[in-house]
Amino acid sequence: MNLPWLIRMAWRDGRRRFSRLLLFISSVILGIAALVSIFALSETLSREIDQQAAALLGADLEIESNKKMSDSLLQAIAAIKGEKAEQRSFASMAYFPSTGSSRLIQVRALEGNYPFYGSLETSPAAAGNTFQQTGTALVDKALLLQFSIKLGDSVRIGEKTFRIGGQLNGAPGQTGLAASLAPVVYIPLQALAATELDQKGSRVSQSVFVRLPDPSKAASVARDLETLAQKEGADVDTVENQKEQSARSFRDLTRFLSLIGFIALLLGCIGVASAIQIYAREKIASIAILRCLGASSRQAFLIFLIQIVVMGTIGSLIGVVLGNLLQTGLPILLKDVLPVSIQTGFSWIAAAKGLLLGILVSLLFALLPLSAIRNISPLNTLRMAVQKRKHTDPVQLLLIACILLFIVSFSRWQLRNWKEALIFSGGLLAAFGALAGMAKGLMWMVRTYLPKTLPFIWRQGASNLHRPNNQTSILLISIGLGTALISLLVIIQQLLLDRVSLSASGNQPNMILFDIQTDQRTNILQEVRQMGLPADATVPIVTMRLESVNQINAESLRKDSSLPIKKWVFSREYRVTFRDSLIASERIHSGQWIPRATGSIIPVSVEEGFARRNAIRLGDTLTFNVQGTMLTTIVGSLRKVDWNRIQTNFLVVFPAGVLEQAPQFHVLITRTPDAATAARVQQRIVERFPNVSVVDLTLILNIVDVLLNKIGFVIRFLSGFCLITGLIVLIASVLISKYQRVQESVLLRTLGATRRQIYKINAVEYAFIGLLATGSGAILAVLAGWAMASFSFDIPFRPDLLPIIGIILTITVLTILIGLFNIRFIISRSPLEVWRQE
Repeated sequence: MNLPWLIRMAWRDGRRRFSRLLLFISSVILGIAALVSIFALSETLSREIDQQAAALLGADLEIESNKKMSDSLLQAIAAIKGEKAEQRSFASMAYFPSTGSSRLIQVRALEGNYPFYGSLETSPAAAGNTFQQTGTALVDKALLLQFSIKLGDSVRIGEKTFRIGGQLNGAPGQTGLAASLAPVVYIPLQALAATELDQKGSRVSQSVFVRLPDPSKAASVARDLETLAQKEGADVDTVENQKEQSARSFRDLTRFLSLIGFIALLLGCIGVASAIQIYAREKIASIAILRCLGASSRQAFLIFLIQIVVMGTIGSLIGVVLGNLLQTGLPILLKDVLPVSIQTGFSWIAAAKGLLLGILVSLLFALLPLSAIRNISPLNTLRMAVQKRKHTDPVQLLLIACILLFIVSFSRWQLRNWKEALIFSGGLLAAFGALAGMAKGLMWMVRTYLPKTLPFIWRQGASNLHRPNNQTSILLISIGLGTALISLLVIIQQLLLDRVSLSASGNQPNMILFDIQTDQRTNILQEVRQMGLPADATVPIVTMRLESVNQINAESLRKDSSLPIKKWVFSREYRVTFRDSLIASERIHSGQWIPRATGSIIPVSVEEGFARRNAIRLGDTLTFNVQGTMLTTIVGSLRKVDWNRIQTNFLVVFPAGVLEQAPQFHVLITRTPDAATAARVQQRIVERFPNVSVVDLTLILNIVDVLLNKIGFVIRFLSGFCLITGLIVLIASVLISKYQRVQESVLLRTLGATRRQIYKINAVEYAFIGLLATGSGAILAVLAGWAMASFSFDIPFRPDLLPIIGIILTITVLTILIGLFNIRFIISRSPLEVWRQE
């Protein structure tokens, strides 16, 4: 094929049009940059989790139970060779006498040299090693800053006051989000009894950490202990388990972000395909001359293919560098939810993936329009119009099939599930199809129904939408999809915040008091009412575990994974209540509500969604372990529960007459009118009832708002790549079709049109494109948001349209400005100059 000659010809032809080639490949640069930044973040996060997994767990082995461990389990743990440490953790209120303030915290009572790997990061540094000997407390730095507490001040937990001996800066597995919701305070385990918080009925978790002489035997030791631990309702974790759990927690986020980057890349590739199609049309004469001089159609095709490969490689390389620069900022934005500290650097693996992906997609999408070059004959030197083929080109059909296969394969690679990949690919193609259909419909309507009575400028600008070399379809798809993504993310964030903010709206409760003991109920009710707050009654809660559904138990699931019940059904702890009536947030879906158990059969009511997901039906037998006592129950009814209402909602509700004598604690919900009242309530309750914990839902809402804003910024930033890609396609489309625009402009100028009129004509064209593209994208986003609100979040769909309207207007104005800016050099040329060149 004389490759050196082909390369020389590609260079000679391309060097004069290098800027044009680089412009249409720049849209690929942004897509690759977005993908490489996510690839690099995912790889770095995976590497850091692998390296810091032991520090995340702090030990080789952790045995954790939501209740006090039995003697048999403690004996089995004692038989394990190695160093051990014990920790008991629970939620409680902390009271700071120096400021009179209080806050819900996570208490960790520790004994031993835990963590065995890593350390408790404290200020001063020695405090993490000495607080057990000195009997002081380590208080999270966020808590100290919030209440202006200094080292040496005191904190009261339960009935005991501790001196603050150190500021806690970091602990194994602790994220910024967890510290914001419930800041951690470490105290010595030997001081726990003095707090009087570890009593019968208290919700205290017990953990034992083990450092083995040979860490490689951790999996074997865990397997030996697993059967007994599960029987006792405890979990056994190893470093490998911790590694997998931590990686799984953030895999979905990185995959989701990768798919956004992939959409930006696809938009860029569609722009490339459109631009190359116009580029190939302009080269028809040159290709025909080459054919007359003896070049084959294959050689002509390869000349332009070499140009595309080179430009795709250059664009991908630039995208790889830009992506690696971008990924250095992502850990800063996501630091509150990342479990490990991340040291970013140039990721060669992500770079290789991005480079290969960029070249591949450039080829795939460029080959489709380039394949038409094979059909250009020497006759085109005389007849410049492109000959229309009367039959479908099988090569182009094959290329379309390859593109679709690539989209599905990439989706499968990211989602690791064929069903989800097909759904994502189908939804993406549906969005593309809807926008393309909208473009075709617009062009047809303008061509068919454009009123002849419209002013000349409006008629001429609208007609540009369907004239030869128009870019209506590609701009509607790229700008519309970018708008849809950004609008959808705004709607989703609003839905999530609305779901939480229901707690602070209207007259719904916004404060929860829990861990109330039975003998404290009357006094707490009186206390809350004396402060002028609504308080009807406390709700009893009993903790238990589900042992079996009919004849299926945890052992059955281990032997047969095809059973329709999820594994976690038997490993979790259930908090249930008993009552003789329904509450406002629930209604019977099927079956019959039985208010009181009258015989040996105990009818329970199960939440309908939980029952459906685990194939639990009316009449099924559920056996519960109520702190050592087995209770066999029958599913008497299924309830629909409105989880968005701040009520004491439960998966399982017992009738009255069964659990009254079981160990229990109580919950009280109320509403405070403002933050000052909420602070006063917390202070008064913690002073008189130190064991009672208070949750201020307004504070949690503010924390969730901040977190969603940070994650939303990352997602919107990457989604912005889709929009920027669309705008770059707009710039490229205007410049690449410059020749056609020059001809039209000169003809209009010759016929007497002024520069101002030509500006107005183009402004009308781009206004049509911008408004229809952004409007179509916003409609797609609203429809998708409605589907998510109705089927995923199960909440009323009440979108705030003001931000969406703002997005539509902003992007439309940008489209008009960019379009006018790019035609300024066309209008600046005089008609005589162009006619002389002709």
